[in-house]
Amino acid sequence: MLWRISFFLLWQLAGGGLGWWQGGPWGAALGAAIAAWAWFVWDLLRGVRVLRWLRTGDLASVPSMRGIWGEAADRARRLLRKQEAQIRDSQDRLQEILAALQASPNGVVLLDAQGRIEWCNQMAANQFGFDAQRDVMQSIGNLLRNPEFTAYFAAKDFTSDVVLEGRLSTPSRPVRISVHLHPYGDGRTLLLSRDVTALEQADAMRRDFVANVSHEIRTPLTVLTGFVETLQTLPLSADERSRYLGMMAQQAQRMQSVVQDLLTLSRLEGSPLPGMAEWTPVQSLMQRCEEEGRALSALLTQNQQRPHAMRFPAADLLRAEGEIAGVPAELQSALSNLVNNAVRYTPGGGSIEVQWLRKEDGSAVFSVHDTGPGIAPEHIPRLTERFYRVDRSRSRETGGTGLGLAIVKHVLQRHGATLDIASTLGKGSVFSVTFPANRLRGFSLPG
Repeated sequence: MLWRISFFLLWQLAGGGLGWWQGGPWGAALGAAIAAWAWFVWDLLRGVRVLRWLRTGDLASVPSMRGIWGEAADRARRLLRKQEAQIRDSQDRLQEILAALQASPNGVVLLDAQGRIEWCNQMAANQFGFDAQRDVMQSIGNLLRNPEFTAYFAAKDFTSDVVLEGRLSTPSRPVRISVHLHPYGDGRTLLLSRDVTALEQADAMRRDFVANVSHEIRTPLTVLTGFVETLQTLPLSADERSRYLGMMAQQAQRMQSVVQDLLTLSRLEGSPLPGMAEWTPVQSLMQRCEEEGRALSALLTQNQQRPHAMRFPAADLLRAEGEIAGVPAELQSALSNLVNNAVRYTPGGGSIEVQWLRKEDGSAVFSVHDTGPGIAPEHIPRLTERFYRVDRSRSRETGGTGLGLAIVKHVLQRHGATLDIASTLGKGSVFSVTFPANRLRGFSLPG
């Protein structure tokens, strides 16, 4: 301000002095007036320059001047830079939030007060078939044409969620999406969606499991109860009594097998994962599989003219296959179960081949090939479910509880192995187990 006053007075003195030199006192007054007017115009032009710069806000072309206008421009420049930094920081934070929402395993959709999409992440786009760019500001009701969602959105009661069919849902592979709306801000709505297919399938499996357990236990109990009543009320000969007691023993054995397998499953699910401290020779596992498989085959085909043709790897070749890490009893149970299943379901005269093959990456594949009736494709994904049977009557005739493959799956998962099933109706099946290289030692790679 002092500089501004000094500069103005300097203009006055210069104008007055020039006017005095030209016309005396009146010339001095006129010169001072003209100088004041010129200074005012000059100062006004400086202000206009600052105003024009403020309208553009271009920090790269800040007017360079002194005085009050220079100070005003400098203060405005600092305020603009601070505001620009705040805006940049807010944008960075917004991008971080959107990136976090984009990485969410659940779908996220932001709706405005009119129910139009302001933003959605890729998960929501995949679940509902949205285009994250093209569908911005499109009404959610026009894009998500589902009567259940329409009623849910119109009711404005968002205390609970609504479950819809996913875009990729098919009769053979249903997809279920849970949608929950949350109001926020000035009439806006947050839509959260998540895939609950696995949860619904698990719940259905739990209900089926309870029903199957009840059935598997209730059926032999009903038979036992009937036999007990018969023994109590009817006069029976010694042979009849012995026959009834034998059938009762069979039903009791059936219940015992079911309970034992259930306890095994429970133990497998509740036990810590096996470590790498205990090693078992592959040869001993395969030898036990062969002994049990041949014994079961002899038992099942003793009244048939044609026994099974069974082939196992030679013992001298298995000695070079080294050892496998894990719980020996669990590994033996899983491998023997696959061999015994092949024996049970392959008719007399059929062939069963067991192989142990080493792969170049150090892993190994245990496989069981049979020439049984085969399995329809729709049954294969469910074979490892508890109590799931392709042919219930056939399974019971062969002594199965419906839990064998479920036990196999759990054992293999605990040991980092995978189970693959391939089958063709009328030609047979192949059950293959792949053990990872880190659970094998003491062998030579092929080649």
